[in-house]
Amino acid sequence: MDGVLHHTKGMPHVPSGLIERWYGAEAIKRVSGAMEKFPFPTPLLDCPGTVYVMPGGDFVGHIKAGSEMSAIDRAVDTLRRMRAAARINGGRVRHGQLNAFASLDAIIAAVTGGKAQYRNFSKTGVAASAIGGSMDLWTRTGQPAAGAAAAAAPGGTAYTNATQGNMGFTNPANANTAHYLAFEVAASVINNSLLVTDRLFGVQKAMASTATQAVTGTFARYQSGTATAADYIGGNFCYPTNPTTVLAATAHNHTVCQYTDQGSNAAQSFPSATGISACPVGQIDLAVGQSSWSMPFAAGDVGVKALTQIQTSASVATGTLEFIVAHLIGMIGCPAANLLCVADALYTSLQLTSIFDNACLNYLEMPKPTTTATSYSGMLSIVAE
Repeated sequence: MDGVLHHTKGMPHVPSGLIERWYGAEAIKRVSGAMEKFPFPTPLLDCPGTVYVMPGGDFVGHIKAGSEMSAIDRAVDTLRRMRAAARINGGRVRHGQLNAFASLDAIIAAVTGGKAQYRNFSKTGVAASAIGGSMDLWTRTGQPAAGAAAAAAPGGTAYTNATQGNMGFTNPANANTAHYLAFEVAASVINNSLLVTDRLFGVQKAMASTATQAVTGTFARYQSGTATAADYIGGNFCYPTNPTTVLAATAHNHTVCQYTDQGSNAAQSFPSATGISACPVGQIDLAVGQSSWSMPFAAGDVGVKALTQIQTSASVATGTLEFIVAHLIGMIGCPAANLLCVADALYTSLQLTSIFDNACLNYLEMPKPTTTATSYSGMLSIVAE
């Protein structure tokens, strides 16, 4: 993530009053709790300024909102201005023209020179097993088409932009790197948050088995051990998820699961994590009350270079279960229901996060404020240098 560990060193703490006014106290508490145990900074794509959620759940950076206007206020104001622009331009609203690039000639040249791409999406989630559950939208219906479950251990599946289910990202025609530019999203349920990820690797485990299974498959993106490198391993995380069939009502833990870390140290063990009895299809199989979207790391680790072993503590007789490795791109909140929320990398937040060639872009629902199934629709904008 563009040397984000180095970049966030020395950043000031964000005043709680400002960020709570922007997102709402309840929403910011939920985001802080969700990221508390994650060991790598997470950029907030929809927070004006440059703000990160840090390990421990604190917020650092420079916020340029919250003194007079909340995220909902800004969304309403943005919608008003978009409608005004549509009237001025005969009903046509040009994407990316929300005063974002007025003085940034290089980005304007890239966007107008054919180096931008716009990827529409529409996904319908499923009901969570409990408040605080997290959902993987990969196998959900809509646009793009539902992705398939990963291949079985030991080989698994390395995901690319040719894999069905991805957002349709196209590699830039030149040798330069693409970057996140803007995100427009509406959610049918208030106060949900989406995590944008690059889905790197997946492997399906044998069900009705407590045996450890070796994982030999690898992936190509985010393999650098250098903390300041754009393709640093830090920010690669792992989670178990149910892609196709509800699990049997069996208590189980994910234990003796191992990985190679950002320093190429092999056979690192994830701390044991509790799964969900009768985990619904589409839900991440991590119990509420811990980090319900990411496996915890061994002390001192910040990323997964390779997944090497998977296991569950009990024989789950029916259902499907796979382990996914993904990389953080950023997070966006949906503070109002059925209202378009707009976040761009320049006007809203200074977050031109890299998106590497062959990226398989996907979305995770962060710990949900209700169990209600949520539908999302919007557009992701990307530009190349």
